[in-house]
Amino acid sequence: MALSTSELEEIGKELTAPGVDGTVFTTLRSKFPHLSWTRCDAADVCEEPFGTFGGFDLHLIDTSDHCVQIIADPERATGLVLAKRSATA
Repeated sequence: MALSTSELEEIGKELTAPGVDGTVFTTLRSKFPHLSWTRCDAADVCEEPFGTFGGFDLHLIDTSDHCVQIIADPERATGLVLAKRSATA
């Protein structure tokens, strides 16, 4: 299932909302249950993010094959990695 432009916009709004905190991961998982979600520290991901929203980097992933891959194409995305950037980064 492709990740739509409207879904990406909604995710961006959630990640940049005033007072956003660690509970945003749970919120996003409940709003977009059809997507696979993973969270980590931004330092754990060496690939360039698809986008940066507030204190988070967003990486698209394709989970349709045997190995999960970080990708740049929303048309192939089946999930996301939400990578929290540290305050000093």
